Amino acid sequence: MPVIAATNLHHAYGDRVILRGCSLSVEEGERIGVVGRNGAGKSTLIKSMGGLLTPDSGTIELQRGARLGYLHQDHDLNDDDTLREGAARAFELLGRLHTELEGVFEHMAEAEGDALEKLLKEQERLENRIEAAGGYAVDHQIDAVLHGLGFTDAQFGVKVRDLSGGQKARLALGKLLLEGPEVLLLDEPTNHLDLDGRIWLEEFLKDEFRGAVVMISHDRYLLDNVVTRICEVEHGRTIDYPGNYHAFRDIRAERRLSQLRAYEKQQTKWKSEEAFIRKYKAGQRAKQARGRESRLDRERDQQALERPMEMSTLRLEIPKAERSGDIVANARGLTKGYDAKRLFENVDISIARGERWGVIGPNGAGKSTFVRCLLGEQERDAGEVRLGANLVIGYFRQSHEGLDPELNVYRYLQKVIQSERPDAPMSEQQARNLAGAFLFSGREQEKQLGDLSGGERARAVMAGLLASGKNLLVLDEPTNHLDIPSAERLEESLALPVPATSESPGKAGGPFDGTLLLISHDRALIDACCDHLIVFDGEGGTEIFDGNYTEWHRAHTLRQRESAQRDAAVRDREGREVKKQRQREHEAREQSRKQKGPSANALSRLKTDQIEKRIEEYETRIREIDASMGDPNVWSDARKCAKLGDERARLVAELEPLEFEWMSRAEEPG
Repeated sequence: MPVIAATNLHHAYGDRVILRGCSLSVEEGERIGVVGRNGAGKSTLIKSMGGLLTPDSGTIELQRGARLGYLHQDHDLNDDDTLREGAARAFELLGRLHTELEGVFEHMAEAEGDALEKLLKEQERLENRIEAAGGYAVDHQIDAVLHGLGFTDAQFGVKVRDLSGGQKARLALGKLLLEGPEVLLLDEPTNHLDLDGRIWLEEFLKDEFRGAVVMISHDRYLLDNVVTRICEVEHGRTIDYPGNYHAFRDIRAERRLSQLRAYEKQQTKWKSEEAFIRKYKAGQRAKQARGRESRLDRERDQQALERPMEMSTLRLEIPKAERSGDIVANARGLTKGYDAKRLFENVDISIARGERWGVIGPNGAGKSTFVRCLLGEQERDAGEVRLGANLVIGYFRQSHEGLDPELNVYRYLQKVIQSERPDAPMSEQQARNLAGAFLFSGREQEKQLGDLSGGERARAVMAGLLASGKNLLVLDEPTNHLDIPSAERLEESLALPVPATSESPGKAGGPFDGTLLLISHDRALIDACCDHLIVFDGEGGTEIFDGNYTEWHRAHTLRQRESAQRDAAVRDREGREVKKQRQREHEAREQSRKQKGPSANALSRLKTDQIEKRIEEYETRIREIDASMGDPNVWSDARKCAKLGDERARLVAELEPLEFEWMSRAEEPG
């Protein structure tokens, strides 16, 4: 039985139909990726399933008792909470259960007979629910999720109102993951995550989360590594594909080819019919020609096949740019920081003509600042930079200001090329071909820039940039607002040539043959387009790596594993030494006690039953402290938690010698 099912959904915004009979059934624990062009209806489908939008018709059925979690764009957070308190609200149910259980314990003190039996059953029921909701040890879960999403301990006390928009989005995601619903609906969960955050989310969904996941994402690696089924939304309908995103691309390519052949066969048939009608319309067979014309009109109206989207796009032709110098940029000792934070220090880098550099690292690590310092757009604190000769730089920034909102797409492209290359103006047809290569259909080419979505505007700017003859492209998060087909089109334009091997014939690279600086968290794009990396660690350190992202990540993971093994070996060694030292100290104390007699040891003056009573008191208080940690009034108060933690540590320290004394007496002969 599906945990949630959407059946035959129809929805329109005004006269624009978005969903035309969409259906999606989700089984328990299933992982589904929802893909499609921007505006195809992916978010409308997810919002309908999440109850945020009521479709015009169709049904949504959620399994009885199942909890559904939806990642809102408008985050449901309390501004007065600290960051950690906001995340801890995921366990409000757990706090209420603990309160109910405390009430049961209070009533049990006075209950007898049947009343006590009922309370015992209620205790069992509540304890089972508490265990299912996270038990008593939720603090480490909260910390692990917040750390995984890129927050530091120093940020845990920051008020929600003081967080940036991106930080609030990450907190909302963390709270939702901690709630652990049976169905998780995620609409672009990686939008504000850096590489480490994306990898953590990927591993969390794959290895720890047990519920079902329905996810819209433009991160192809996330879809490849998490989902086991793809649902494509196209022309208002859903099409299911088994497997991950990579398998989906292969199956869809075969399907598109079949569609193209059917389309071309239909077009050939219709052209033959048109030729017959023209030839005989005015002759002796005019009646037959008119009948065939009526039939052809009906077929066009009712049975016309659409040319597959990807099959109808044009290959991008990028003009050759002026050749730059052999060295594009050279920096020595490049250093920059703000206030007390050092972004990067003593960076040495040399970029040769034709190299493709990926710039990666955590959010706020200084990636964009580094590139601006390298290009001379921003003042550096220290170091020297030399730029090569004959550089023609194209810079794609995260914001696109200064665009004329009244220009339509193809005229904007004409204007860009005219201003950048006045000696080679672009005709209207060339501009339309360029727009088509970046997935603007005929009608979309007429849209004004002011009416475009963020992703459409980014595509238009990128098309103009690539066609304006630059020999150095600087792209700052170019895929942030692009859907997957648009990101793949950009990737095709910038791709490195793949060398032939014994297993693969290899393939040619994209038409761009200049130098590239790419700031991105898109692992698929970096792998396809970059052969060098500069990696920022977020703490002022940088690493220069010769290779793509996957190669770096493999080497980085190996280094981390080896470092962890070395640390474990050191801890092992130290632990054995500490254990031996404690044993020696214990033996020395025992020897001294036996030699000097009972008066030398304060504990030796206590009777055995007194020691047992103290041990019981200490253990009882430790259990009380552990139980208190489950109280929301305690675990949401950092000072209370710290105070109880200190008391527990003291009690454990005082308990140890008592247990040693008790064990020593137990081992002594009668």
